[in-house]
Amino acid sequence: MLMSVKRVLLSVLLPAMWCSIPALAGNGEQFLAGAAQVDITPRELPVIVSGYFLERTSDTIRDRLYARVFVFDDGASRVAICIVDILFMPRDLLDEAKSLASKRTGIRTENMLISATHTHTAPSVAGALGTGTDEKYRRFLPPRIAEAMQQANDSLEPARMGWATVDVPEHTHCRRWILRPDKIQEDVFGERTVRANMHPGYQNPDFIGPAGPTDTELSLLSVQSRNGRPLAVLANYSMHYFGSSQISADYYGRFSERLTELMGGGKPEFVSAMSQGTSGDLHWMDYSEPKKSIGMDQYASELAQLAADTCRTISYQDTCPLEMLERKLTLSRRIPDKARLSWAMNVAEKMQGRKPTNRPEVYALEQICLHEDQVRELKLQVLRIGELGITAIPCEVYGITGLKIKARSPLRHTFNIELANGSEGYIPPPEQHLLGGYTTCPARSAGLEVGAEPRIVETLLSMLEDVSGENRRPLTPVLSAYDKAVLRSRPLAYWRLDEIQGSSAVDVTGNGHHGTYEGGVALYLPGPTGAGLSTPGKLPRCAHFAGGAMQAKLPQLGSRHSVELWFWNGLPADAREFTGFLFSCGAKGDDKADFDRLGIGGTFDESVARGKLVFCGAGFQDNMLVGESDVGLRTWNHVVLVRGGKHVALYLNGNEEPQIEAETNRRRQGRAAELFIGGSGERTFNFEGKMARVAVFDRLLTPREIESHYAAAHRR
Repeated sequence: MLMSVKRVLLSVLLPAMWCSIPALAGNGEQFLAGAAQVDITPRELPVIVSGYFLERTSDTIRDRLYARVFVFDDGASRVAICIVDILFMPRDLLDEAKSLASKRTGIRTENMLISATHTHTAPSVAGALGTGTDEKYRRFLPPRIAEAMQQANDSLEPARMGWATVDVPEHTHCRRWILRPDKIQEDVFGERTVRANMHPGYQNPDFIGPAGPTDTELSLLSVQSRNGRPLAVLANYSMHYFGSSQISADYYGRFSERLTELMGGGKPEFVSAMSQGTSGDLHWMDYSEPKKSIGMDQYASELAQLAADTCRTISYQDTCPLEMLERKLTLSRRIPDKARLSWAMNVAEKMQGRKPTNRPEVYALEQICLHEDQVRELKLQVLRIGELGITAIPCEVYGITGLKIKARSPLRHTFNIELANGSEGYIPPPEQHLLGGYTTCPARSAGLEVGAEPRIVETLLSMLEDVSGENRRPLTPVLSAYDKAVLRSRPLAYWRLDEIQGSSAVDVTGNGHHGTYEGGVALYLPGPTGAGLSTPGKLPRCAHFAGGAMQAKLPQLGSRHSVELWFWNGLPADAREFTGFLFSCGAKGDDKADFDRLGIGGTFDESVARGKLVFCGAGFQDNMLVGESDVGLRTWNHVVLVRGGKHVALYLNGNEEPQIEAETNRRRQGRAAELFIGGSGERTFNFEGKMARVAVFDRLLTPREIESHYAAAHRR
């Protein structure tokens, strides 16, 4: 398959302003770099292999495993980055390796970053799920890591450095998808909690869409000798792993081999490595498209070629100050309650010490592990190299978390290396916990407290501020042409629904009518398309409603008002009685059944309203007004409801002719309004899909205004 890589963003970032770093050694005038790789392929076979629910062994070597090390010295600080071809490594193993390396090199252990590539076909050095530890390989690995660090340190020479990023959206996609409400799955404990899960299969109708955004940047840190000879490249990309037979470095190894051929002429003294970005919910498969045939070699070669091409655009710097900071963060684990612990103990007793043979047994033992070890200490690191920032997290990190750090970092460019300095499992953002699934299921693989992700992000941003001497960037909304057109019409409230974190839906009018996301809403998904909805370098974003809604109050909303919004329906019209309510509105104290409701019809009346926009009130079907056109499945639509007393008009996709224009026998009183975006007041038939750019006006929009808003969305 030919994968046409769209270079949406290619930016070469040059160091500009340095913070003052006290001279600890040397005069800081000469930058040194060294790199080395040491073979860590197991010498004794078979070995226990990580990466599966149940334990496996392998006696076959498909390709070699390496520990690749980069050492940098600005004359004031010396730091080391080590990338290891392995699934993950526990903190105690890494502390041992750092101690050995520090004795050989003199580099402080706090200035060492060691991370795993996350290949699923390497020996196991830590127990997790149903897999134990290969003790022989566990003893073998730390000295080899220390040896690689020593070799890199011994190879230091005068060098220069530069970095760049290129957007590669076609090589990584969200692997965690949201299930239809009628297809919710049971978790391993027999409870129906799984609203989002990994690997849905290609175009599986049981799933609606991705549960999160992707971090698609390929980041490159390139090093040359003073005379321009390529020395090393450290790459970073957010893709979980490709998939290979055992024992193998997976695509990370193939990428390094190919990039060495392209940039270093295949010479062993040139070292390249692919570090793991924020790929906890990302993978190379695009499940929204039919299955495509591509091999690991092709995949790795395409990324390597793009990396080599990008490196040729870099302007290198002869001096490049360094600063590294390490902090520890203590977090709780989600421990089992008494009933679940009792169940786990009973299962373990029946096993009589044997290894687990199914997932319930695996998770029973995991509950006991969480109960016995309820608090964890994490090592977090930040490395500043000029205007480049590198953060390091000992967890498997969702793509949205990487995007948060990049958006707020005070440095011009930042990337994250996950599974660094330990392994503490997945850290889903709080809203993702409510959607369930494997990457949220309590175990050592995902056991940290629900609030772990925001605490880790906040700590890293604070550390980036310390090493840069600058404040983090604010999350200030950049208004598109459509936003400006809507705001010129003076809405009472305008929620873009493009938040990247938290539970608040921000009202950008300045009127302060902020909303609150209820549980069951995923954030920061790609939003409606259209040149007028985008801003330079940024995609429009939206919220995906998966059982939850957004609630707000508008005290000034009277009986004459308009509601304008964009929606993407993900639920077929034959799934349930009502496909979903986009919007409902009523006054505090009203019977919930008397709320105004705008939604999509379902199976209650196949001949009239199925798949069409509907406006209804008491008893749902009583006094229902039905639109003329079918609403497309998984397509963005623009809709405006104009409500003037008993008169109702409904406009779809900028058309001057309304879908509905009629009198209703229901007249909303002009009292304070309680609004539900993506749901109804009684929480039944909540909308299933994506929504964006919701505006509420305390007056009647004219057809001309509605058409002008829609036109602004597509204006170049």
